[in-house]
Amino acid sequence: QVQLVESGGGLVQPGGSLRLSCAASGSIFRFVFMGWYRQAPGKERELVARIINGGTTTYADSVKGRFTISRDNAKNTVYLQMNSLKPEDTAVYYCNTDPPSVRWGQGTQVTVSS
Repeated sequence: QVQLVESGGGLVQPGGSLRLSCAASGSIFRFVFMGWYRQAPGKERELVARIINGGTTTYADSVKGRFTISRDNAKNTVYLQMNSLKPEDTAVYYCNTDPPSVRWGQGTQVTVSS
């Protein structure tokens, strides 16, 4: 089964940027929908961005205009560029298919704080 490994998180000040990567151990080409999810402390995991194989993207209202999802099927990698970060973006970020069909990775922690 495909394994997912997220990376790129860290501590950033409000207004800063981060680029997350999700590397898959196998081909993601067959997964039509790939998404980035996040889970903040005490909250349920939510889908924040999704990309279709053809490149169409959708975003949660909370991140629209600030986050950009992309995928490179040749590298079996999905990216999330996050700009203008806010404290409320603090969470563990995960990638998966949409709906989720692969075992969850360990995620990558994003902390936005001054």
